[in-house]
Amino acid sequence: MGAVITWWGHATCTVEDSGVRLLTDPLFVRRFAHLRRRKGALPTADAAVADAVLISHLHSDHLHVGSLTRLAPGTLLLVPRGAARSVPALRRLDARRSARGLRVREVVPGDEVEVGPVRVRVVPARHDGRRLPVGPRLSPALGYVISGASRTYFAGDTGLFDGMADAVGPVDAALLPVGGWGPNLGPEHLDPERAARAAALLAPACAVPVHFGTYWPIGFDGVRPHEFHTPGTEFVRQAERLAPDVAVHLLRHGESVRARVAPC
Repeated sequence: MGAVITWWGHATCTVEDSGVRLLTDPLFVRRFAHLRRRKGALPTADAAVADAVLISHLHSDHLHVGSLTRLAPGTLLLVPRGAARSVPALRRLDARRSARGLRVREVVPGDEVEVGPVRVRVVPARHDGRRLPVGPRLSPALGYVISGASRTYFAGDTGLFDGMADAVGPVDAALLPVGGWGPNLGPEHLDPERAARAAALLAPACAVPVHFGTYWPIGFDGVRPHEFHTPGTEFVRQAERLAPDVAVHLLRHGESVRARVAPC
């Protein structure tokens, strides 16, 4: 049986595999900085229950310290190398400083971490994931491959890059970002067409589009609204054209799907 994937909105997903719960880039607030949640209810309390949390990069919509405080003490938190230096507030959540803290572990591409019977492999991403104004080379953007009963790739934020398929390896399910939180996406992001090309390169049995249709800048409701509303359906259309063998699951906030396992 494959992993069960739940999308809570933006890049926040729960992956349940072999009795282990892993949570990606938790963001549990209705509003922060200049962004507000325009669609979907806030994640339920169940979303904060995890054996380990995977942080892809240091942008505040992916490493949100306030959301991390909802995690149970002792939860394993995987973060890019240099995260504690770049985000001082993260140090206060470290179990080495607080009896009720998290087990913060910094990782880089190539690292592997065992979480019960599940193995988490850290893979590269093409994205400037620094916490401004800290330099980009101190903290790499990451993706993760979760291997248990199935293999699930969480891309974080990334553009297409040379060697992407080799770096990620064979996977059964891919959680691919297809949009953003504003009217413009740079080349270090996947839009629906580039995400479909990534699906074609990776050739998973199934794909779930994420990182769209949740947060939008305050006061920008009338600025290119299609960039907020349409990335999911546009990814479905582009995947049918570019990756027709990949089953796409377009989830609503809070919905779950069981990943197909690709035949050996």
